[in-house]
Amino acid sequence: MFRRREPVPFAFLAEADRFRSNVTPPPRERASVSQIAGSWLWGLTIVAALVGSLVVGMPALTTDHSTSQTQQSQASQGH
Repeated sequence: MFRRREPVPFAFLAEADRFRSNVTPPPRERASVSQIAGSWLWGLTIVAALVGSLVVGMPALTTDHSTSQTQQSQASQGH
């Protein structure tokens, strides 16, 4: 037995991939000098923050073997 398909509501959505508009969108507005400078400054601030956090965090990431061998705790000295 052959079933009849239900009609698709909003059938125009099924054809949306083939629809081409003859109306062109308005051209994009060019960024002003202050907007470009602001975006560069924002990017530079982010890069400076990442570099600064790396510089501040580097001493915590390094292992200094000379101080760990010469210093002993009081518990290891028997006090």
